[in-house]
Amino acid sequence: PRVDMADFREVFAKAKHIAIITGAGVSAESGVPTFRGAGGFWRKWQAQELATPGAFARNPSRVWEFYHYRREVMLSKHPNPAHIAIAECEKRLSKQGRSVVVITQNIDELHRKAGTKHLLEIHGSLFKTRCTNCGNVAANYKSPICPALAGKGAPDPETEDAAIPVEDLPQCEEDGCNGLLRPHVVWFGETLDPDILTAVEKELEICDLCLVVGTSSVVYPAAMFAPQVSARGVPVAEFNMEATPATDRFR
Repeated sequence: PRVDMADFREVFAKAKHIAIITGAGVSAESGVPTFRGAGGFWRKWQAQELATPGAFARNPSRVWEFYHYRREVMLSKHPNPAHIAIAECEKRLSKQGRSVVVITQNIDELHRKAGTKHLLEIHGSLFKTRCTNCGNVAANYKSPICPALAGKGAPDPETEDAAIPVEDLPQCEEDGCNGLLRPHVVWFGETLDPDILTAVEKELEICDLCLVVGTSSVVYPAAMFAPQVSARGVPVAEFNMEATPATDRFR
């Protein structure tokens, strides 16, 4: 790694609009399973086999078991020093009239728990649901999310599917809707929310420093954010445990 802290401090001291792009690496120290790389299985499936519109259409019960498990795991996890440092940076700089925005690929809400205010969650959140019928998005911290999922979702490969009937899975609470809810997360094969993407683009256009923290910069479109900033001559500082495919494109 090329570490030039003096150079970085100088750039950081002058920056007025800092964009911080974060990924799974930031949450790993909080004990959040990443479901990427070795051992990234839940029962016999990898996340990318369950986190798809097709998987949900075929077997909503199994997909809800997987997300129920992840929600329950997350309710016991806490922000680590990385989340806290980022939140404190935002707080401190805002007193100086400088802005910090956190653009995260994480769906665990640990940045929010740590106190980050200006947060763009590009992949959605484990603690939001969206109705497949009326489209309503709502925050949901219930544990369990519905009675039928209580005690379900064990990750052990020997566990039998709960095969919960659709009418017992999480249902929309909007007046007279009762549609099936799904996790409000961006699944493989789905596009990002255009409003969030527009907000991200705006931030990337005005930022005068970009930090890339705990992300391998391989998942698109987030992988393009920092290189795009770097291409217009803005300094990008990468904070990772090892070099990534994007490292050479940054200062």
